[in-house]
Amino acid sequence: MNKLFVILTMAALLTVPAIAQYEPMNPKATPEAKALLAKLYELRGKCCLTGQHSYPLYSDIYMERVENLVEGSHPVVFGQDFGYSKPNSLDGINFRQRSIDNAIKWHKRGAIITFMWHAVPPTIEDNYTIWKGENGIQSKLTDEQWRQLLIPGTEIHKRWEAQVDVIAFFLRQLQDENIPVIWRPYHEMNGNWFWWGDRPGKTGYQALYRMLYDRLTNYHHLNNLLWVFNANEVNGFNVTNYADFFPGHDIVDILATDVYNQNYQEKDYNLLSDLANGKIIALGECGKLPTEKILKAQKNWSWFMCWSEFIETANEWGPRKALYDSNWTITLEEFTK
Repeated sequence: MNKLFVILTMAALLTVPAIAQYEPMNPKATPEAKALLAKLYELRGKCCLTGQHSYPLYSDIYMERVENLVEGSHPVVFGQDFGYSKPNSLDGINFRQRSIDNAIKWHKRGAIITFMWHAVPPTIEDNYTIWKGENGIQSKLTDEQWRQLLIPGTEIHKRWEAQVDVIAFFLRQLQDENIPVIWRPYHEMNGNWFWWGDRPGKTGYQALYRMLYDRLTNYHHLNNLLWVFNANEVNGFNVTNYADFFPGHDIVDILATDVYNQNYQEKDYNLLSDLANGKIIALGECGKLPTEKILKAQKNWSWFMCWSEFIETANEWGPRKALYDSNWTITLEEFTK
């Protein structure tokens, strides 16, 4: 595929209204959210957008770092996390406003914005959470705590609502700026390492995701979000099938998976594609970057997003630059021509 052809196609899309059958599942989605999703559909199978995540502590440093690492190109997709830990730590909650400010800045530069949320267990306070341990992100709720979480009016449900309401405050700032957000909460749920994970079925993760959708969409009226079901590669360690956790096509716009262990297995790509049933799929996070050969063979990946320091620690200069120079990938500079 000629890169110039793809770039010209993207420029034309800026004036094309969203295709009806490809609109967000939220019937009140903003024009910007509709336009972004339509753009992803139009580009599907023609190219893959480049993306980069950055820890809250490091602001948008990795977006600029990539330019040095690949000699002159920035990623299209800017990824951030709302964080969960004590102030000034790697994922400090005091960086949330700065993350929003950076999202606004990069949107003005033409980037696509994606946010995630390593949410703390709804049994403790945000600013005391750690990664592992009894009260960490990688802890467990008891079955009774989980049951109480899903019941409106319980103490644990009220605490969960309060957590979500804080995040809604920040997301609303982006809606007020007419910025669409690719929103991928409670990710890697088909693994067993996060408190929201390893709970398949309608009373498990599916219920939590639907509860969050309802709170943000129907209570807070956040209509700038494209909702992502972001799992982990099934061929990884202690990971089960995507479908057991999928909350439903009626509230999911995009399906994604994170790839850190199995090097982009075709079987995994096919499993997600089958579940997507025609919807957009993406590489929500990755460590080692995919190659042009992989992306052309698995041609429907809409974007990849490298996780923070992995752009340096898991990827050598030659393959990294080759991917950014590929005719199959699109950089920010090409995207905004």
